[in-house]
Amino acid sequence: YRRPVEIRTKGRDERAALVHEVVVEQVAELLGLTPETVDPRYGED
Repeated sequence: YRRPVEIRTKGRDERAALVHEVVVEQVAELLGLTPETVDPRYGED
């Protein structure tokens, strides 16, 4: 599962940001919350 993420991103920092974003979104979905509730920094660049 690692290769699609590596291909989609250009570097380590970008890859870490993508994984963080996806995890926050999935946790929020499971808990029935908004991503901003799970991580107040969600969506900031």
